[in-house]
Amino acid sequence: MKKLFLMGRSEAGKTSLTQALKGEDLHYEKTQYVNTSADTIDSPGEYAESKVCGVGLACFSFEADVVAIVQAADEPFSLFGANCRSFILRPLIGIITKVDSPYANIPMVELWLKNAGCERIFMINNVTREGIDELMEYLADDPPPVTWEQARFKQSLGLNDWDPLPEGVEYPEEIR
Repeated sequence: MKKLFLMGRSEAGKTSLTQALKGEDLHYEKTQYVNTSADTIDSPGEYAESKVCGVGLACFSFEADVVAIVQAADEPFSLFGANCRSFILRPLIGIITKVDSPYANIPMVELWLKNAGCERIFMINNVTREGIDELMEYLADDPPPVTWEQARFKQSLGLNDWDPLPEGVEYPEEIR
């Protein structure tokens, strides 16, 4: 299973999402520090809300296989600017929580996440577990191992390490 790093504003639903992914009963628990487990890294919202702590998000992203920006569907603004994925060297996904909120503006939040550079967006309701199975299915596939030489070759083609090689392109014989 891919290790998931969650970042987003305070009260966006990151900790509740980790509880839902584990099948636990939801209970409010303020994240005071970065919590890591075998499958998730849960960061306090203050890291995303402060320029002083924001660099920590990039550092923690190196410990994960996938980075997720978590935004509630009823948030009035986004903390993450256009193409913020440039500092993240992992696949970036978006997770929209609280999709059942009466104040939800899902199209706007989806646009923010697309502009940030999210490759895929998941709609989640932590309470009803709507969307959890789809996210779990995405995370279930282990990332394929890539050697340093293979990563450099992919980058020379303008690809990310996790992107598949284009059809008809193969690694050179010495790095297979």
